[in-house]
Amino acid sequence: MFLQQFISEHNHEVSFSRQQACRFAKEVATDFNPIHDADSKRFCVPGDLLFAHMVSKHGLARKLHCTFAGMVSSDVLLHSEQQGDEWRLCDQQKKNYLILRQQGEIHHDLAYIESLVKDYVRFSGQNFPHILQPLMKQHQVMINAQRPLVIYESMTLEFDRFSAASPELRLAHNDLTVEGKRGLARLGFEFVENGEVIGRGEKRMILSSLQPYEETVMQQMVDFYNERKTQFQHAV
Repeated sequence: MFLQQFISEHNHEVSFSRQQACRFAKEVATDFNPIHDADSKRFCVPGDLLFAHMVSKHGLARKLHCTFAGMVSSDVLLHSEQQGDEWRLCDQQKKNYLILRQQGEIHHDLAYIESLVKDYVRFSGQNFPHILQPLMKQHQVMINAQRPLVIYESMTLEFDRFSAASPELRLAHNDLTVEGKRGLARLGFEFVENGEVIGRGEKRMILSSLQPYEETVMQQMVDFYNERKTQFQHAV
């Protein structure tokens, strides 16, 4: 499984180093958020890496809901605990970081899961600037450029059926609801096989400390993000 290089295993527990999390963010998710840089003071493990680990370990259900309950620092020992139809990723103090709820048939084909996970996290990692920036401009709000904070709240997947090969993932819709200085972004997507929609999902993110939209400041944020991406691509 391709995920092995991004995970450190310790008997029945796992952890993620700064280097592993940073590589996953940039190489797999194409996510260049500075919070995932190995030398970031605000470092956290990408939520999509936690999701990918849990689905690979416990299977892909026909219906699943993933709630992100906390930010994971580097080298924290984590393990899975089952409670009914839920798997909880928690630390040795029983603090939950991710809750995965499964319903219906569960698919355990690792090759299928690997392909689908790669497509999803690549889509998920490109939310900024491609999707979020136009949404913020539409609503004339923006995240704080000095301390940008976008929290991955949850994601939902539902399949009508599992296909023989990994389906294509495409954006279906998106919207942003603003209440004061807080926003909820919903990104809907579909899984398609030979033109037929066989599944759908939604990613939800919380945008905090919103302020009035400033085109110049936002463009600087976009340019900074794109510059980081270009530098990484030239380095590999």
